This record gives sequence, C-alpha cells and structure tokens, in this order.
Amino acid sequence: MGGILAYIITNDCIMCDACLPECPENAITAGDPVYVINPHLCTDCGNCAEVCPTEACVPIDDEE
Repeated sequence: MGGILAYIITNDCIMCDACLPECPENAITAGDPVYVINPHLCTDCGNCAEVCPTEACVPIDDEE
C-alpha cells in the first residue's frame, strides 16, 4: 500500500510568497508560523521546491 507523496514546508520558510503562484493545485496556504502544503492536493510536481530561496519545500512520504 503506497503512501501519499507530497511536499512539506519546513520551519526554514520565510513566507516570501515565491511558492504560492508556482503551485498548480493551490495546495499552499498561510500557516502559523510558516506556509503549509495540503498533502491531499499536492501532486508532487516540485515547483515549490524549485523556487524556494531557503530550500524549505521538501518531499515527504507519509510511510516514513
């Protein structure tokens, strides 16, 4: 049984807004204190990771 493949945003996030327009699924929302990616909307495209200046967007597998 496979897990959800998605990205998460770590505490390195500086809420710079670079990732928001890059997400084709609008899976990224403002959280407290960092942005949050909805794993059920994320399609694992990696666009957020490509533009993140702090490398805060990282892939995760929920079966870890």
